[in-house]
Amino acid sequence: MVSYMSVLLYGAGGIVVAGMAILVAFQEKLVYVPVLPGVSKSYPITPARLHLLYDDVWLRSSDGVRLHAWFIKFRLDARGPTILFFQENAGNIAHRLEMVRIMQQCLQCNVFMLSYRGYGASDGYPSQRGITMDAQAALDHLVQRLDIDTSRIVVFGRSLGGAVGAVLIKNNPDKVAGLILENTFTSILDMAGVLLPFLKWFIGGSGSKCPRPLNFLVRSPWRTIDVVGEIKQPILFISGLQDKMVPPSHMQMLYAKAAARNNRCLFVEFPTGMHMNTWLAGGDHYWETIQDFLEQNVPEKRFSESSNRVTASSL
Repeated sequence: MVSYMSVLLYGAGGIVVAGMAILVAFQEKLVYVPVLPGVSKSYPITPARLHLLYDDVWLRSSDGVRLHAWFIKFRLDARGPTILFFQENAGNIAHRLEMVRIMQQCLQCNVFMLSYRGYGASDGYPSQRGITMDAQAALDHLVQRLDIDTSRIVVFGRSLGGAVGAVLIKNNPDKVAGLILENTFTSILDMAGVLLPFLKWFIGGSGSKCPRPLNFLVRSPWRTIDVVGEIKQPILFISGLQDKMVPPSHMQMLYAKAAARNNRCLFVEFPTGMHMNTWLAGGDHYWETIQDFLEQNVPEKRFSESSNRVTASSL
């Protein structure tokens, strides 16, 4: 007769095996959603539809993957701050154009929108390693442009985009003036237990009190909680308290980790903000918060008195 303990052990073993099978077979589909259900992968609109001034940009990631992006200009000379925007997961950059149109109006900025590999018109298949290279290609393109003020590049990442942006700014501390994180998770390891609760016993982030035996199977862990503590640039944390996708506690933990080492961190909550509409629910206060952050941390350059003296003496 099989003992009760044996049944428990077999049951636990079955759950582990099932969890491993799910992770191995479907984890990329769970982490990355380039195409919304029932929606074409192609762009439904372009910036031209919204009367935005823009360049079509084609890039090559360091591993040769062909990437597509839009550089949306505030004015012809493209001066002012430049937002390097990394989108949330589901869909492509065209689905964020209405938000970007309002962003540009409110902040008077340029916006660079990158399609990660496998998203929109970009080639390839998404992975953490690949998207990290894609983000680097986007930044490398921006710092080489002659029509922007490269000292005023700010990374803005929402959800998955926040994880992407945090890694990019950690790797390029001298090329980015600031970071904006919105509704971003602490790690995919922590999100596994949120999306599939039974996995929380087998997968967990750096805060887990007990070992999590399946962590090694996660190919895209996106450990944002470990990255933000290494960032020295100013960081604005934007948290929608009605977020049902990423628990708002994740943003609180990210802020606590960053602020422990960086005194240029600001945390702002929006009580009615959900995962993808905090910008809409927040109204004018949302955009004023970002505008204040930009004015304080990436101000417009002005000629210094010393520069004026040099000019005057040379006359």
